[in-house]
Amino acid sequence: MEEVWVAGAAMNKFGKMSETGREAAAKVSLEAIQGAGLQPKDIEYTFVSNCFGVAERQAHVGPLINTALGIPQVPSATIESACSSSSAALHEAYVHVAGGFLNAALVVGVEKLSHMETLAATSYFAMGSDYAFEARNGATFPGLYATLASAHMHKYGTKSEQLGAVAVKNHQNASGNPHAHFQKPISMDTYMNSAPIAWPLKLYDCCPFSDGAAAVVVLNPARFRHDVPITPAVIRASTRAGSIAALQDRPDLTALPASHIAGEKAFKQAKVSPKDIDFSEVHDCFTIAEVLAMEDLGFYPKGKAAQAAAEGQTAVDGATPINVSGGLKAKGHPVSATGAAQVVEVFEQFNGHAGKRQVKDPQWALAHNVGATGGSCSVHIFERK
Repeated sequence: MEEVWVAGAAMNKFGKMSETGREAAAKVSLEAIQGAGLQPKDIEYTFVSNCFGVAERQAHVGPLINTALGIPQVPSATIESACSSSSAALHEAYVHVAGGFLNAALVVGVEKLSHMETLAATSYFAMGSDYAFEARNGATFPGLYATLASAHMHKYGTKSEQLGAVAVKNHQNASGNPHAHFQKPISMDTYMNSAPIAWPLKLYDCCPFSDGAAAVVVLNPARFRHDVPITPAVIRASTRAGSIAALQDRPDLTALPASHIAGEKAFKQAKVSPKDIDFSEVHDCFTIAEVLAMEDLGFYPKGKAAQAAAEGQTAVDGATPINVSGGLKAKGHPVSATGAAQVVEVFEQFNGHAGKRQVKDPQWALAHNVGATGGSCSVHIFERK
């Protein structure tokens, strides 16, 4: 297999976009390509993620993005894996470059839902669950993750204040991220007094609906331009896994099996362990999701991650920095752009461009992206070149 590098990465500010999804995707794609010292004509394939393009009455968006880039003849493929779509697209790009089929590929994820009312947008999100047994019977994603949270509390004694520590930390990190949807810190009092959404989850346990776009350029090292002043991120592991989709069929509600499986495979592929990772971007659509990820990936034993967050171990300057970007919780969650945006954070950290949230001299990073309540999961491990 060929070595695979991330040589360019870009995203817009998550939040509410005035432009269309296709326009935003084309802009960040061009920025990522040019940042890598390339031109659009150097791209041989685009892997596009756009779960809810139908919300803009637009499917088959790949050729439109390529046309905007001036490369309409380049093939594109749309990759869907719910919230983990663009990390699944990154895996496809990795496989093609590592296998020698491509030298340069573009991965781009984009979503726009802000023009829709909350009930309609929530209905779109619910399509990622088991409609027949969950969504049709009134289950929303806040409700489903609240079920996971209550199970974790029952089994391990996890407390609301510990989940609050995750929220406070991620909002603090996002305050130093110009890409973030939310850029103001919150206090524990603000968290504890926020409105209930689905017990035990409060308003500040939940990520926002966000618009946004993010793009990543994946290269064979032979195509890298050494006169470009950037530090590539070498993809040392790219793994995916799945698990039982609906909660009612799972034997354990205190873990996401796909995260554990994909993480175990990734560490084996990269030949490193959790203690070697300098920082991680994990899927925290809700605060409990960050706790589950930290345990499923092996950073902490089961039942210990929430307390670690409360003790400050997962802060930027802590022993195990988690979601230094602000995570989905505060950076935002434009479904199909989330996985690619995690890689943007890795790329900025490796190049020393993260400002107040900069991790000291990072060499290894992990990105973990979950689809729905864990029906699918992608894990990537990167080494600073």
